[in-house]
Amino acid sequence: MDAQADQNALERKVSRDAVIELIELLYFGYRDFTSDPDVLLLDFGFGRAHHRVVHFVGRNPGISVAELLDILRITKQSLARVLKELVERGIIEQRSGDADRRRRLLHLTEDGVSLHERLMQPQIERVQAAIRHAGGDAAPVFQQVLYGLINEEERHRVEQVVAP
Repeated sequence: MDAQADQNALERKVSRDAVIELIELLYFGYRDFTSDPDVLLLDFGFGRAHHRVVHFVGRNPGISVAELLDILRITKQSLARVLKELVERGIIEQRSGDADRRRRLLHLTEDGVSLHERLMQPQIERVQAAIRHAGGDAAPVFQQVLYGLINEEERHRVEQVVAP
């Protein structure tokens, strides 16, 4: 069977109703995936925007504000507000770049590293449990599905962020 025939067979197999069910499962999965960190964030008076910033700064120490804006796709004003709160609370520190002193590079403080770990741990456990539930060989398929949801022109850039 040629590639086009394979593709047509796959499209017939994945019905509209099955896809709608998957979309709904994504909503429910995301709701619960974020629920554990949401509870922890409340103790700090933080929200999901703070979580996203802490996550990407934690995974990319020394990331510039411009690079973070590119990843998060939020406005400068939104990021400035969240960063200000995180800096004031001692979660993130801004350092000047070595080559360009005007460039602000972001790093987690010790408290920031601790918060990042506390936020990630329940999510790591939830994803590990889901993969075990689906069967250990499900992880690469799950990863491919998630990459497939990302706009094609962005996938290479996302791959670089996810696996630096």
